[in-house]
Amino acid sequence: MKIHSLCNLSCDYCYMYFAADQSWRRRPPVMALDTVRQTVDRIAEHAREHGLSMVRLILHGGEPLLVGKRHLAQLLAVVAERLAPVVEVRCSMQSNGVLLDHAFLTLLRHHRVGVAVSLDGTSAAHDRHRRFANGRASHERVAAALHRLNEPRHRELFVGLLCTVDLESDPVESYEALLEFAPPRVDFTLRHGDWRHPPPGLEHRSVPPARPPDTVPDGEPTPYAQWLIAAFDRWFDAPRKETRVRMFEEVISGVLGGAVNTEVFGLEPVDLVVVEADGALEHSDSLKVVGEGVPETGLDVFRHSFSDVLATKTIRRRQAGLRGLGPVCRDCALVDVCGGGLYTHRHHPATRFETPSVYCYDLAAFIVHVRSRVHTAVAQLAGGTPRSGPEHPQPLL
Repeated sequence: MKIHSLCNLSCDYCYMYFAADQSWRRRPPVMALDTVRQTVDRIAEHAREHGLSMVRLILHGGEPLLVGKRHLAQLLAVVAERLAPVVEVRCSMQSNGVLLDHAFLTLLRHHRVGVAVSLDGTSAAHDRHRRFANGRASHERVAAALHRLNEPRHRELFVGLLCTVDLESDPVESYEALLEFAPPRVDFTLRHGDWRHPPPGLEHRSVPPARPPDTVPDGEPTPYAQWLIAAFDRWFDAPRKETRVRMFEEVISGVLGGAVNTEVFGLEPVDLVVVEADGALEHSDSLKVVGEGVPETGLDVFRHSFSDVLATKTIRRRQAGLRGLGPVCRDCALVDVCGGGLYTHRHHPATRFETPSVYCYDLAAFIVHVRSRVHTAVAQLAGGTPRSGPEHPQPLL
């Protein structure tokens, strides 16, 4: 739920305000309580219709805390009164942390709303991109909020930290800077882009792979893979478990033959719908980088149900698993883990979403490295001869 359409930071990589889609300009800044009620009633309707035992409700923005304490309290009361009696609600908030004071934390604790905070590693890395509109740095404010969140009375609310991968930052220093706040979980995210708008460091990529990346072509740089590999090795080789890292754990699950359930990796059906501040029902926000109006469904909570969203072409494709991918991805040995990458990152003007991810070679190199490390560790635990190792990775096929 996009409960506020604006933000008090002006992050230079933000896909909400600085991407091709500029629909935020015509949205109301705050989700009105009538829209909240209608949204909550639609969620309850969907839970009844499909026999759901639990739903996840993420309060998002913009910056959700900009709604203010009074409006947030009223909004959460609506959820408690109209949705909680119907289905278990696991509610959380994604915030930049700037406004996260004791009063907000007390309110969120009363309603059992978890809090995830965006923090891009060290203060230098964070402040390189995550600044106020006047250019002022934000790390000091966010760090103070995280110290409050870590106090014993609020600690149970702490969901984790979201860190955007920045090639200019040292990956190990970035990871260790996050550890300073003792997060229960870290989630690394890649900058959003596609083949027409490649992310930093991949500007040279203009032609998608014509065949599965059994090996990364000679001379093809994989800067994001190298960043993630360095962070993974620091996490994996730690003498004790310091925190969970969602991306790493999901890829490990995949290389061991288990399920992979994120938007970035795996073939699990998508289960995410965005409700904008005006009640519009949309696909994933990341699609804003593709073009104006691409996330739109033409549906809204006042006239349509969530089942209507399930019937849209985009959702059907994203729930089709392997069948929803293009031929190169379907034939790839890594597809069960990779899943083709994030839907948005596959977009190409000529082939739409049937193309491998613009991060394809990076994802392949990272997955192969993780597989090598995990297989070596499993073999060592079993007392046998390692099947592979960092210096001797297994072939993909």
